[in-house]
Amino acid sequence: MASSQLFSSFLSSSLLMNSHTTSAAHHHQHSTSKLVIKCTATPSTVNTVSPPPPPSPRISFSNKYIPFNSISTNTPTTESYSLDEIVYRSRAGGLLDIQHDLKALKQFDGEYWKTLFDSRVGTTKWPYGSGVWSKKEWVLPEIDDDDIMSAFEGNSNLFWAERFGKKFLGMNDLWVKNCGISHTGSFKDLGMTVLVSQVNRLRKMNVPLVGVGCASTGDTSAALSAYCAAANIPSVVFLPANKISMAQLVQPIANGAFVLSIDTDFDGCMKLIREVTAELPIYLANSLNSLRLEGQKTAAIEILQQFDWNVPDWVIVPGGNLGNIYAFYKGFKMCQELGLVDRIPNLVCAQAANANPLYLYFKSGWKEHRPLKASTTFASAIQIGDPVSIDRAVYALKNSNGIVEEATEEELMEVEKWIFL
Repeated sequence: MASSQLFSSFLSSSLLMNSHTTSAAHHHQHSTSKLVIKCTATPSTVNTVSPPPPPSPRISFSNKYIPFNSISTNTPTTESYSLDEIVYRSRAGGLLDIQHDLKALKQFDGEYWKTLFDSRVGTTKWPYGSGVWSKKEWVLPEIDDDDIMSAFEGNSNLFWAERFGKKFLGMNDLWVKNCGISHTGSFKDLGMTVLVSQVNRLRKMNVPLVGVGCASTGDTSAALSAYCAAANIPSVVFLPANKISMAQLVQPIANGAFVLSIDTDFDGCMKLIREVTAELPIYLANSLNSLRLEGQKTAAIEILQQFDWNVPDWVIVPGGNLGNIYAFYKGFKMCQELGLVDRIPNLVCAQAANANPLYLYFKSGWKEHRPLKASTTFASAIQIGDPVSIDRAVYALKNSNGIVEEATEEELMEVEKWIFL
């Protein structure tokens, strides 16, 4: 379908999309929404604490886009962009990253930030009851509270998988962070609340954006459509035909998204949505967009809170498009840089053997990366052969003394059996 035809069809569907402002029921929980954690410390309940005095109005926090390459190579750059600009790539065509003004944030010590974040857990004060927006100063400090679209996402359970860890893995301290306990049943809500809030801000500033679009294997489209519906913003999603479960498909449809089923895989859908968002006033919502990662990094900060600011030894994150492993690195690293903790965990990225480009890259000693055609896998949410954030993932793993592992289809099925024993 040509971009002009898509745009006309999308606009003709806007009324339908704007009329749907509620989310569908939670879809089936994927194993890829779980983060497995090993830690020698025992998490404690965060106590109710009084918030510290707010920062002086004379101190302003801010952030901006800069080329990711300047971070990965530790090279100063003069290239930067306001978050109010619509930009996804650097001038050289590389990834972008969001850089915070650490000098301003460092005017407050680690204990201040711990106390502030802990004081917001469970609050009903808008928007700080959200696990994402309780860290607003570290996420989108300049956005007005009235522009934020939140379902009080985050604050998901961290539980001790005692029986599973001891019986099947020989581990006493296995903990699981279930980021899928959220509005749409997907951890993608953590990033989408940030991205859609920023789009809401831009539209109020009369930036000519008619909607938001994504490619998806299910979870991203569920999160995008739900938050766009709440904000009364049209959404469009590209899904690979016959590779999305009914539970995943029902949410974007129920939320009024313009849904296109494409005879290709996720990587093909990703290529199409990038072409469409480059030509039309539709905002790109995939993790190529750095805004998503700002929300997803808060899950790492939340883990530290739940361990009473003790650092886990290892954190295992499933990897598909590979934005989330870098988001976790960003969250942990920011806590270290601002004095909340003195180290970061070793990170592990887990891939399905049928969709394992990062694993193969790691096994080559980071010498040879080849995008591949992902085969069908039980872990359908990470069935991606050409991940857009692979450079981010490599950087995160190298700087956290991390590793990459894979699981065969037999191993995935075996774990599913163990869970129900």
